[in-house]
Amino acid sequence: MQKKFKWTAIFLIVCIAGFLPACSPAPTETEAEEPPAEPVAPTSSTEPEGNETVEITESREEKKADLEELRSLEYDFKLVNAFPSLSFNLLVDIQQPDDGSGRLFVVEKDGKISVIDKQGQSAQIFLNITDRVNSSGTEQGLLGLAFHPDFEQNGYFWVNYTDNSGTVVSRFNTDITTGLADPGSEQITITIPQPYSNHNGGQIAFGSNDGWLYIATGDGGSGGDPQNNGQNLNTLLGKILRIDIDNPSGGKNYSIPGQNPFASNQENILPEIYAYGLRNPWRFSFDKTTNKLWAADVGQNRVEEINIVESGKNYGWNIMEGSQCFNPPQDCPQEDLILPVYEYEHPLGKSITGGYVYRGREISPLYGLYIYADFVTGYVWALSGDEDGKVENFTLAETSLNISSLGTDQDQKMYFAAFDGNIYKLTLP
Repeated sequence: MQKKFKWTAIFLIVCIAGFLPACSPAPTETEAEEPPAEPVAPTSSTEPEGNETVEITESREEKKADLEELRSLEYDFKLVNAFPSLSFNLLVDIQQPDDGSGRLFVVEKDGKISVIDKQGQSAQIFLNITDRVNSSGTEQGLLGLAFHPDFEQNGYFWVNYTDNSGTVVSRFNTDITTGLADPGSEQITITIPQPYSNHNGGQIAFGSNDGWLYIATGDGGSGGDPQNNGQNLNTLLGKILRIDIDNPSGGKNYSIPGQNPFASNQENILPEIYAYGLRNPWRFSFDKTTNKLWAADVGQNRVEEINIVESGKNYGWNIMEGSQCFNPPQDCPQEDLILPVYEYEHPLGKSITGGYVYRGREISPLYGLYIYADFVTGYVWALSGDEDGKVENFTLAETSLNISSLGTDQDQKMYFAAFDGNIYKLTLP
C-alpha cells in the first residue's frame, strides 16, 4: 500500500530553488493546463488499464524468492550519505567511465563537472563551462554527461547543456597530462533550438551494444505541447535520437546509423529520430544485461510514466499522457501507440526521476529490478516484471530529498544525486 501526502509547499519551494522537470512557466490563457485529475495511487501487482504489456522478465530461478523477501522489506530501505566529506551545488547527473580508475564524475547544473577520487575523500573540478551554459531557467543548465566507450584510450566525452538559443551536445577532450578536461577543446556535435525554457530532456548515453550516442529531447516546453512536437517527425523535439559520432559525414560531426528506423525514408522524416511521442524524458538508461532502454517521462499534471523504448515506436505524447487521453481528453486514437510499462498518478509523485536496472550484489533482493525515484515527493521505488510480463512496484524508501538523478559505478553500485548537494546510496538498516 502506498502512502499519500500533501507536497504542495515542497513543490513550490523546489520550483523557486531553481530546477524541476515538472515545473513550467505560468501558462498563458491559450496554454492553460487542465486541473489535476483526482489522485489514484498505484498499488502493487497492478498496471495501467489497457497497457500493452512489455516483457521485462528475468530468468533467475530465485526471482520469486527475492520478491517475497522484498515485499517484507518495503519502506525499510534508507538513503545514507555516500561521501560525507563532500558537497556540491544542484547535482543533476552521476557517471563513471569504463577506464578502471574508480573515479566518479558528478554534474552540477550551473556548468561544472567534478571528479571524486577512488577513495571518495576529495573532489576537484574536471570541467568548468559556466561561461557558456545558460542555467537561469528551472530546467536549463548542464544536464548530461556521457563518456565514449573508448574513453580510456581517446579521452573523449560528451555533454548536453542549454545556451541562450537551445540545446547543445558537444564533445570535449581530456588532457593526458593533468587527467582533466580541456574546456577549449569543445567540438559541437549537434544543436537543437528550444522554443521555451523548459522540457529540455538532457540525458545522453552510449548504447550498450551498438556504441552509438542516444540523446533525449523534451517537447520544447510550455504546457501541453502547443507546437505538437512530440508527434511531429520533422522536428528533433520530443524524441530519443540516435547518431554515430565515430563516423561523421555530410559536413556534420556525426552520421546516421543505417539501422535507424527513418534512416532512408522518403518522407522528409528526420533520420536522427530513434523513437518519438515523448514529453520530457529527463533520464533514461540501458540495462547492459538485456540491452533494453528504460526511459522515465515526466508528466503534464496527472501521470508519471516509465517506458521501455524501442526503435521507431510512438510513445503517445501529446495524444496521451501515460495511459490516459490528453488531446483530445476523451476517445483519443490509440492505434500504434505504445503505452507505459508502468505509471503513477499525482500527487503520489509529480516529477519522475528515471534510474537503472540494479545489477549490483550488495542488495540481492533488488537484482534485476528497475530503481527510480520522484523529485518532488522523495519516494524511491523498485519495479519488477514476472514471468507473465506483469509488473509489480515496491516502495523502498520515503525521503525528504529532491532526487534529481541516479547513477552507477563499474561495480554496479547505485548512487542518488539530491539537490541538498549530497550523493546518497541505498542501504538496509
